[in-house]
Amino acid sequence: MKKIHLFAGIAALAASGMSLTSCTDEANDGGGGGNPGVNAPYVIAATVSGATSDANILTSAENLEGEIQARGLVNDGATYWVFHSNKYLYALNYHQGESGTTFSYVRNQSTGELEQRAKEYFVTRFTTYGLYDNLIMTTSSGDGNPDWADPVTGYLPQTFMVSYLDVEKETFTSNTTTSGGNEAAVDKKAYVCENFLGNGEYVTLAGLEQVGRKIYTAAVPMGLSQYGCQQFTDDARTQYKYVRPGYEDLIKTESGGQGSGSYDKDELQWTQWPDECWVAIFTDNTLTEKKLLKTDKISYACGRMKSQYYQMVWATDDGRYVYVISPSYAKTMADTRQQTMLPAGIVRIDTQTEQFDDYYCNLEQLSPNGLLRSWYIGGDNFLFLMYDAPITSSAKTANQLAVFNASAKTLTKVTGLPSDVTGFGNAPYFENGVAYVSVNTESGYPAIYRIEPTSATAMKALTVNGATTLTGVGRID
Repeated sequence: MKKIHLFAGIAALAASGMSLTSCTDEANDGGGGGNPGVNAPYVIAATVSGATSDANILTSAENLEGEIQARGLVNDGATYWVFHSNKYLYALNYHQGESGTTFSYVRNQSTGELEQRAKEYFVTRFTTYGLYDNLIMTTSSGDGNPDWADPVTGYLPQTFMVSYLDVEKETFTSNTTTSGGNEAAVDKKAYVCENFLGNGEYVTLAGLEQVGRKIYTAAVPMGLSQYGCQQFTDDARTQYKYVRPGYEDLIKTESGGQGSGSYDKDELQWTQWPDECWVAIFTDNTLTEKKLLKTDKISYACGRMKSQYYQMVWATDDGRYVYVISPSYAKTMADTRQQTMLPAGIVRIDTQTEQFDDYYCNLEQLSPNGLLRSWYIGGDNFLFLMYDAPITSSAKTANQLAVFNASAKTLTKVTGLPSDVTGFGNAPYFENGVAYVSVNTESGYPAIYRIEPTSATAMKALTVNGATTLTGVGRID
């Protein structure tokens, strides 16, 4: 396995303070089979239902075949299970508006058992994350330093908040100062993400894909913040600097909305430029020096669910190409001026020239259904999590998998999955060009399914007896 892929894109750690913890309890349903630790490198995150409550466990398996019993290391669960280099497992937990915690797990080299490491990290809000060498990197966009406030309005510019968790050293650093797990202001103007694309709008990042020493990421335009919207070209403040003519009525006159759809007075929510896609190539993991690429073949490249921005930028195994995928999420905007006219599609960057080449694939010609998530399997193959209806449908459900072959430009629905699928785990595992996905169903015990990309067929590989749901699968040697 040449690289690690994450089922989620989304995160921003802000950690401060560490505490000693231990977790040696095991949940055992009393069934047969057993899960030996020494020769059981595969780890499955599962929940089991007890008489009074549910429990989260990490159970081990010798291989991804047959059946095992749902018993193992009890834990607090995770929003995202992140496996790193077949050595570390991180449980990233996110609680919007308050601190969550994350723990990590390793294999005890003496006993072979999975064990929790001592350090605990506070987690604040996040939007995307990725791996860079030994780091789990996370980013979000938020208010900048109060010293940078607009002198007239007092509004703050938006900045990138970047965090780094070293999986080997168990150290945490960020470009913010934190206290008790709470975010503080970014203190370097190099992280300001206002007017990032030259049109006045601020951006957030979706996906952090390492290629050599560089990072490729989708720069997703978010519209005009209060700071950017209230910039003018005249002293009388009558001529907006960045609001497009005819878009003035989109400026919010009061604060409102809920959750990820909330907005503030004097901002222009969502982009005015939905018919273009931008990719930032950062020189290194500091995210302070960049090159911007633009294409008008697709809309911005991210999947989205509430505050989560899913990665749609993937490098091939050899690092030669970076594929950029747009689900055309902007089609779901309420105002027609902010809806894209471009179909969901795929373009490609040649990393030798750091430019888009002539590759293009119209995904909507291959399937009318919308796309929520994507992952690179290896070779020319990608795994897509698809809706059962167009992305504009209010009744769509992401309950289908499909394999996209970049060379053949084919999109093939995965067959062989159960008919009563209720959901998939949040961390698939890729090994030797094959995808292993946690599948939960209405009837029977959940199982790991093996998906062969060449045939787009799924076959039940490992059933976890006694489990209620499976949330992730990977390997810890």
